[in-house]
Amino acid sequence: MEMSVGHGFQIFSVLVPSFSLYPLIITPFFYFFNFCGFFLDKMLRIWKWYQSCLSLHPVKTQIISSGFLWGIGDVAAQYITHSTAKKRLQYHKDDDNEFKVNWKRVAVTSMFGFGFVGPVGHFWYEELDKFIKMRLLLRPKSARFVAAKVAMDGLIFGPFDLFVFFTYMGFSAGKSTAQVKEDVKRDFLPALILEGGVWPIVQCLFVMD
Repeated sequence: MEMSVGHGFQIFSVLVPSFSLYPLIITPFFYFFNFCGFFLDKMLRIWKWYQSCLSLHPVKTQIISSGFLWGIGDVAAQYITHSTAKKRLQYHKDDDNEFKVNWKRVAVTSMFGFGFVGPVGHFWYEELDKFIKMRLLLRPKSARFVAAKVAMDGLIFGPFDLFVFFTYMGFSAGKSTAQVKEDVKRDFLPALILEGGVWPIVQCLFVMD
């Protein structure tokens, strides 16, 4: 079926305005993907730098990164707790309920990362790797190696780490021995179950890396 010149002109006149809108449509996507590429490139460089520091100064890097991450995690925990309480109690906008970071608690939590998780965790995983390779004769990064490491860490170091954490945080808050015991009895098992459901997945990703 042939198309007349008149029909072609009509189609062109309809499409030209549409073509003029292409930059308005494409430009936001261009900037979005450009930003994503820039962000991923920076994150990859930071990760490579971290890996380099980890190979050159493993203990120092673990201590610093653990303290930093535990501090960030505590800020996030405080915000989540505040938001949950805000919704549950149904505060009004006029109420004085703005989120304020408890920097003393952040410092105390960070010190747990600096003083315990960083150094103790480093040597624990180092010896655990040696034990699995030398005694169990499993190939690193194999499925059996990962399963053995995650299982042993969850059954041995995980409960010990939680017990030390709750005890440390209790005494740091000025609580008595009896109060700390009650806190451990109340919070230890739920925290261990929650950790057992989330942390092994994260560990598998790092061990397989």
